[in-house]
Amino acid sequence: MISYRVDDEIATITIDDGKVNVLSLPLLTELNAALDRAEQDQAVVILAGRQGVFSAGFYLPVLRAGGPDALAMLRAGFETAARLLAFPRPVVIACTGHAVAMGVFLLLSGDFRVGATGPFKITANEVAIGVTMPRAAVEICRQRLTPAHFNRAVIIAETFSPADAVAAGFLDRTAEASEVHEVARGVAAQLAALDMDAHAATKRRARGRALDAIRAAIDMDMAAYPVSAPAS
Repeated sequence: MISYRVDDEIATITIDDGKVNVLSLPLLTELNAALDRAEQDQAVVILAGRQGVFSAGFYLPVLRAGGPDALAMLRAGFETAARLLAFPRPVVIACTGHAVAMGVFLLLSGDFRVGATGPFKITANEVAIGVTMPRAAVEICRQRLTPAHFNRAVIIAETFSPADAVAAGFLDRTAEASEVHEVARGVAAQLAALDMDAHAATKRRARGRALDAIRAAIDMDMAAYPVSAPAS
């Protein structure tokens, strides 16, 4: 479900489950293993989806069943987002299509986000499907979206087109779908010229409060989550 390729100090990590890139616990485990390799390779990261979709979010059958498996998946998802926000090398997201729910929260955790133009949806749809927005998700959105768009995205689950997603703060720029990988590669090559010690230290300084809030929110979400699966 995860492929890894490194060249010219750029690691490309591609999520492709053959469907809509649902973030199951096995996929998140593979993703973190790829991030481990990128850290060992001291590489700038490009995190990409498959054609037409970056990620549709968590694996809903597990989420709806509740219980320990859902809890582990939720923790892994939000801890992966926090890891991306704190990653010691630049992270470029190639948003190749739809980004929904946890897919959006990963999108918001990159340093630079390139989105494909087209009929794609960028949305944190929790409220629309009857889910109270997790505290960790609120904090991830808060640290990147503009105030007005934050409220529209989180509280009323507004759906954004790629063009509108730039103004909102979900994306930094758009490109034709056929050019997203090339544009992301160009951005990553530029970022590879940064002083990495200064980049990492500045990232910690700039995001320290947000990361503290996100990690505290993860703990609160996990403590409040029902341990037992609902009765069938």
